[in-house]
Amino acid sequence: MTSTDGLPTPLPLHGIRIIDFSRILAGPLTTQVLADLGADVIKVERPGVGDDTRGWGPPFVGDDAAYFLSLNRNKRSITLDLGTAEGAAAAAELTATADVAIENFRPGLMASFGLDAGALQARNPRLVYCSITAFGDEEAGEDGEGSAGTRPGYDIIVQAMSGLMSITGQREGEPVKVGVALLDVITGLYAANGIQAALRQRDQTGIGSVVSVSLFDASVASLVNQAANYLMGGVVPGPMGTEHPNIVPYQVFQASDRSFVLAAGNDRLFERTCEVIGQPDLARDPRYATNASRVEHRGELVPELERVFAKGPAAEWLALLEAVGVPCAPVRRIDDVFASPEGAAMVQEIDDPAHGRLRSVASPIHLNGQGLPVRLPPPALGADNEDLLHP
Repeated sequence: MTSTDGLPTPLPLHGIRIIDFSRILAGPLTTQVLADLGADVIKVERPGVGDDTRGWGPPFVGDDAAYFLSLNRNKRSITLDLGTAEGAAAAAELTATADVAIENFRPGLMASFGLDAGALQARNPRLVYCSITAFGDEEAGEDGEGSAGTRPGYDIIVQAMSGLMSITGQREGEPVKVGVALLDVITGLYAANGIQAALRQRDQTGIGSVVSVSLFDASVASLVNQAANYLMGGVVPGPMGTEHPNIVPYQVFQASDRSFVLAAGNDRLFERTCEVIGQPDLARDPRYATNASRVEHRGELVPELERVFAKGPAAEWLALLEAVGVPCAPVRRIDDVFASPEGAAMVQEIDDPAHGRLRSVASPIHLNGQGLPVRLPPPALGADNEDLLHP
């Protein structure tokens, strides 16, 4: 059944209750994805403090940081001290009839509360239990660099240890982290996918599963072609700025006024690029005739392209390249993004009695051509204690 606006009625995960013990980014992003799809997410927070990201500002909106507000819509909030017998018992009671429990504490901490997968599934065999860790339950390695139980699971730590930081930045420059906590985001998406698969399996078997995703594993998986270049080709990649290790030209170029991206991903697109810049002979040069040869001779080709592109403004180059179907784009700032029609379409406004009218990024998921609704604004700390803990 669908509503008149094209959205399924009810939403796909309507009726699924999730007890969310997670905080910071990866776990809350996981549950926000599921909440946007209709799940009832109950966020369990520390009394008086709440999720760490409530204080990760400025900027703040009221008492809460914009960081927190970006990850917690469509959820309800309760406060429990899991370190007390009363708090742990209340948490166990909540999970007894829930469909999913998710946590991202260091390994062993939930067990110390009596809230580990074994304990909760003994009481509720249908429960899907998801654990997000930094490095899994095993030692990080034999080099003495720590274990999952002691090493902090911050995104920047995993960017360093997974190799991502070693391939990010300018040639011969210092390692650079990605400008957002991208590995937390990737981990959260893997976790949301795993939870939904486990729920599907439970529909078939009647038994819940334990889903585990570590930031390190998700991060290494995210290396995709760079990992394959090493595992299959023995190539140890390094930082290349905006250049692509396997495609040339595929990078940022500096026009006379600003930067733009050119992504000539095959030989025909390179030929068209050469026509646009008035140097068709470049495409017939044996050094540049195929992508493989262009990769081999990038040190000669790229400076030649840089010299030409520096002679004209970016808007002119972009117009000429777009006219012949060569992928290209200006390098935008964040304010430029939201000033564009496509960026403005991603802004979702939320009426929030606690924080006022909020503007945030909408879910990118569309069902039957329609975006997902905001059913609840990000919750104030403990806003649902009375309804959920003292009905």
